[in-house]
Amino acid sequence: MRLSARSEYGLRALAALAGREAAEPVPLRQLAQSEGLSEQFLEQIFMELRKAGFVSSTRGAHGGYSLTRPAEEILIFDLLETLEGDLAPYECVATDQPECMQVPFCVTRQVWLKLRESMQQAIGTMTLAEIAAGRTWETASR
Repeated sequence: MRLSARSEYGLRALAALAGREAAEPVPLRQLAQSEGLSEQFLEQIFMELRKAGFVSSTRGAHGGYSLTRPAEEILIFDLLETLEGDLAPYECVATDQPECMQVPFCVTRQVWLKLRESMQQAIGTMTLAEIAAGRTWETASR
């Protein structure tokens, strides 16, 4: 399974936003420049993040984006699902009521369920604060 650039860019920009000491909003242009990202693409990503309630925007000369809650409370898994949609490797494991007619006979469904569970377990507790601090899952679990 591959995640898109939306996830990479979104996480990088949010980590940069979370790593700022100032509580004032940060202009998107500044985030884009600091991470070497396209401002237009980041604008699309931040629109989704705003709709999902992860960031808020302030207009005006001193405007920009701010996190809506502490980075310690923002889970990476939730961010990725916002940016990518359900992280299930196949539709049949994205829901408890799969529509696939093969589910009762499918020999591979258990593989996809295990993969989804493993991914959720691996990043289900990782926070934006850990990413912003440069910590990895391996470092945090020691």
